[in-house]
Amino acid sequence: MPEATGINLSWWITVVELPMLAALFWLIWHVRQESEEALDRLHHLSETALTQMRESLSAYKLEVAKTYVSVGYLKDIERRLTDHLLRIDAKLDGAALIQAERAGDRR
Repeated sequence: MPEATGINLSWWITVVELPMLAALFWLIWHVRQESEEALDRLHHLSETALTQMRESLSAYKLEVAKTYVSVGYLKDIERRLTDHLLRIDAKLDGAALIQAERAGDRR
């Protein structure tokens, strides 16, 4: 009887357990390969997104640098425009006075 169970045990190991272990090994190896490929794809996508985000940030910084005006600079521009408008107003007043004098001389 011990030989019969020995044959049955070796038959069981050979026919059932070894193929099951091989299948389990293959399954684990396959899952690992797929997970590594997925991780590589995810890494590539994250790098691409990071690059795009950095480019967008650089473009935004450039736009801010182009359109940003300091308060001091705005006050300087306002003062210069006001001075220039006052000079134009004075010239127009002078021209109107001259026109009025010429109109008075013609009468």
